[in-house]
Amino acid sequence: MSKNKKLVIVGAGETALIAYEYFTVDTDYEVVAFSVESAYLKEKEQCGLPVVPFEELQNSYSPQEVEAFVAISSTKLNRIRKRLYLETKAKGYRLASYVSPRAFVWRNVEIGENCFVFEDNTLQPFVKLGNNIVLWSGNHIGHNTVIRDHCFLASQVVVSGYCEIGENCFLGVNSTLINNITLGEDCFIGAGALIQKSTEAGQLIQAPSTEASKVGARRLFRIKDGE
Repeated sequence: MSKNKKLVIVGAGETALIAYEYFTVDTDYEVVAFSVESAYLKEKEQCGLPVVPFEELQNSYSPQEVEAFVAISSTKLNRIRKRLYLETKAKGYRLASYVSPRAFVWRNVEIGENCFVFEDNTLQPFVKLGNNIVLWSGNHIGHNTVIRDHCFLASQVVVSGYCEIGENCFLGVNSTLINNITLGEDCFIGAGALIQKSTEAGQLIQAPSTEASKVGARRLFRIKDGE
């Protein structure tokens, strides 16, 4: 694939390394550097590329010549990613998005900037994604759903039709929203939770953990010591 655009990845952790892989393999972007805030700068090189202080980023890589992608996880209910996204934008950078070619995205879906859409996501007609959103692998986003800025959806989340997810929300693995649900901003929906009515802002909803059986696995399968 021809590499005709240059990209700096803001971040140097796990999410940044995954972003490097996807942008390098699947897009026409050439990743030219990583950037982190000076307080967190531990290495001067990663993946054979320079790691530059975020405070000095525009001095090394002009916003007129390169684009940027903020690759940060959901830490502190997405606040760190949100702050760095806004600061990168304020420096004058255009924020790139990554949408996997192995995702299903209907023709009239709208996707904002600095979005990270992994493989096996399904985005049905009339879905709208705001800015700075992460959809990890394998989610279903139903028709006419709106996801506001700075949200993070972990894998295998089901969002049914006509839902609205407020800013900064986190939806855990295998969580489910039925039709016509509105999540207020700053909600944390835990793994496996079933949401059947709309929420207020800032709610924490967790499904109970499955209890371990009183009968152990070795006893169930009649495995003796040493086998």
